Amino acid sequence: MTTEQTAQQAQPRDLQPHQIKYDAAGLVPAVIQDCRTGAVLMVGYMDQEALRRTLAGGKVWFWSRSRREYWLKGNTSGNFFSVREIYADCDGDALLVKVELKEGGVACHTGSYSCFFNPLSGEGARQKGDRSNA
Repeated sequence: MTTEQTAQQAQPRDLQPHQIKYDAAGLVPAVIQDCRTGAVLMVGYMDQEALRRTLAGGKVWFWSRSRREYWLKGNTSGNFFSVREIYADCDGDALLVKVELKEGGVACHTGSYSCFFNPLSGEGARQKGDRSNA
């Protein structure tokens, strides 16, 4: 990286919850990542109240678009997400929530460690082992 590129990089800034840009439905996507492995575990949606609850309690809350209610991840399964860090993207319209799972915990309601286990196939999809576009 050149000195010029380094000088042009945006500097991190602390954002407040009210500075997050929510969509027309009042929601922001939240990517949930295992802070130990770096694996993406799931994606959920938060509104201002879900984010407030998450920040206040250290556990991840979502707004369920289908049930139209708040839900605490792990309340039924016992697989709670303990918040370690939360970042907003450069535009402030998406969140990255780094979490710690209990030993042996899983993220997916199917019992899988991550919700992302279905490979996409078909025309244009990257084939297994193809690193040319990585």
